[in-house]
Amino acid sequence: MIFIADYGAGNLHSVQKAFEYLGIKAVVSSDPLKLRGCRKVLLPGVGAFGQAILSLNASGFTEAVLEHVDKGGHLLGICLGMQLLLSESEEMGSNKGIDLVPGKVVRFRSETDKIPQIGWNSVDLKKESVLFRGIADQTFFYFVHSYYCQPENPEHIAATTWFADKNFCSAIEKNGIFAVQFHPEKSSEAGLQVLKNFAGC
Repeated sequence: MIFIADYGAGNLHSVQKAFEYLGIKAVVSSDPLKLRGCRKVLLPGVGAFGQAILSLNASGFTEAVLEHVDKGGHLLGICLGMQLLLSESEEMGSNKGIDLVPGKVVRFRSETDKIPQIGWNSVDLKKESVLFRGIADQTFFYFVHSYYCQPENPEHIAATTWFADKNFCSAIEKNGIFAVQFHPEKSSEAGLQVLKNFAGC
């Protein structure tokens, strides 16, 4: 079963419906105590980093997620949920993240491309990743974001995407910690395959 953390900043039910479509049981809960015993946890997120990390900390989910990962459980961050896994973000001032993946979240800056990035873009695979099993290199996924992740360790980068003159990190894989900047639940068959791969790994 997949545990979907409801900390007040997520596109929860579309993700849950995507898992149900795949025949995979997924539960949405705002109670971090119910996370215990679940092998797989999903951290969604839509909105601003500063408000989201405050909500995550206040709800008890930060501590629960750290404990889950420490015990060897798998974690998937989606969109803002990916960004929250890093050390810090420059959105809405300087904010500390969960710090599971050392690095920083920064804003796109471009005089030619319209920000935020909204729409389909291709993903370039950088290593053999569990999340992208059965998915071709340069497959398109659906993005909506103004900020992107800069992990300190290149080995944590599972995929990159080109936008606003940046080849930014669009997926992370690190010892059972997974994250994608795009929305798999809005990315057709390829997105469903990403969710299926996470559930099956």
